[in-house]
Amino acid sequence: MNPDSIIIRCKSCGTKNRIPKNRLNDSPVCGRCHTPLSKEKIYDYPVDITDQTFKDEVISYPGPVLVDCWAPWCGPCQMITPVLEQLAREYAGRIKIAKLNADENPVTASQFAVQSIPTILVFKNGKNVNRLVGALPKNEIEKNILSIID
Repeated sequence: MNPDSIIIRCKSCGTKNRIPKNRLNDSPVCGRCHTPLSKEKIYDYPVDITDQTFKDEVISYPGPVLVDCWAPWCGPCQMITPVLEQLAREYAGRIKIAKLNADENPVTASQFAVQSIPTILVFKNGKNVNRLVGALPKNEIEKNILSIID
């Protein structure tokens, strides 16, 4: 995929539309049904979330979300940060990648039984569908992303 474009799924007919990033403000429409494409924010970077924003940013989000549960003192967490940043850019418009500091947000970490970090929680339609534990290589994380994006 061209790094200067993103894919936006039409909420009306489900068609995947490749849109150049420099044309996002031009009111793009679906190539198949000509319905205006959603103006939802396109995340091409990991978003910081908290216990207070978790529901809005993850559970209520209309698309798939990958949540990285991490801590600043964790070496393996620091190792996967550039990988997650790269995946956020590569899959912008198809998945949201979020970062939850498990030390500062114990309610959410406890709710999802995060016992070691890094732990990546994978959500689809507001439901936790998978969990990855440890500093996994990019291809392993990407395989899980591909399994939940349509």
